[in-house]
Amino acid sequence: MTNQNKIYDTIIIGGGPAGYTSALYTSRAGLNTLLIEKFSAGGQMTQTEQIDNYPGYDETIDGFTLGFKMKQGSERFGTESLQSEVLSVDLISNPKKVVTDTGEYLAKTVIIATGADHKHLGIEKENELIGKGVSYCAACDGMFYRDKTVVVVGGGNSAVADALLLSRVCKKVYLVHRRDTLRATKIYHDTLLNSHNVEFKWNSKIDELLNDSKINGVEIRNIKTNETEKIACDGVFISIGRTPSTKLFINQLELDESGYIVADESTKTNIAGVFAVGDVRTKVVRQIITAAADGAIASHFAEEFLAENYN
Repeated sequence: MTNQNKIYDTIIIGGGPAGYTSALYTSRAGLNTLLIEKFSAGGQMTQTEQIDNYPGYDETIDGFTLGFKMKQGSERFGTESLQSEVLSVDLISNPKKVVTDTGEYLAKTVIIATGADHKHLGIEKENELIGKGVSYCAACDGMFYRDKTVVVVGGGNSAVADALLLSRVCKKVYLVHRRDTLRATKIYHDTLLNSHNVEFKWNSKIDELLNDSKINGVEIRNIKTNETEKIACDGVFISIGRTPSTKLFINQLELDESGYIVADESTKTNIAGVFAVGDVRTKVVRQIITAAADGAIASHFAEEFLAENYN
């Protein structure tokens, strides 16, 4: 049971793979660890029905089950888990203060694992078709569409990278973009334009997701001519960016222009004793395995900080 009068060695905010890996390592190292998660263990990962690229599983595992196993694994070594929403933080004070809807908690170090949410198109049936043809991660789900036809929505670096990845495994890739040129950096342009199985749908947006029990096509509309067109496809990859969950940390932590916490491979932030892990920090690759790696790294530097400042 959590103790509001206790000063924890570490409080971890967020219960995805980065958060629970942090908890596993800090708890195994003998640190008093409290992990606070608003929803269920696993974070965004729980929305994934098939995970095939996490080491150690010779069969597909779903995100909810993997998240629960991560929770159990850390709790085996003493992690205290609290299902609660964090309302505010004071990361500069000593000890650091985390205020939730169930009380106030204190810690010598804080590891932030609040993640980033994929931006949605906001069209009808989008949410209910997630995992049934709608995806936000080509690296995660692309292999399920080998030799099939897919649509990628977006025109930035992530959308183009997704289209390139999918072009290597899919029979056909349509790239739907609201403008008449890509926003992605020039190095991507020529490669994508020379891909034999990629077709561009410029000045266009998706109006409707066509489906029976899963995606079987999209209806797109040219925003200049207002003409509509139906495209048969097996999947839709929405790649229009992410929104990091960093509102709590504005005016305390250094954020980049997109709102991500500035932290390098050490996971250290601009405040000593505060670390950022997983999708919430500035990084190139955002996968379950890289989030877990961040968690292990943050725990090392949290131990180091405690040894230098509290012994």
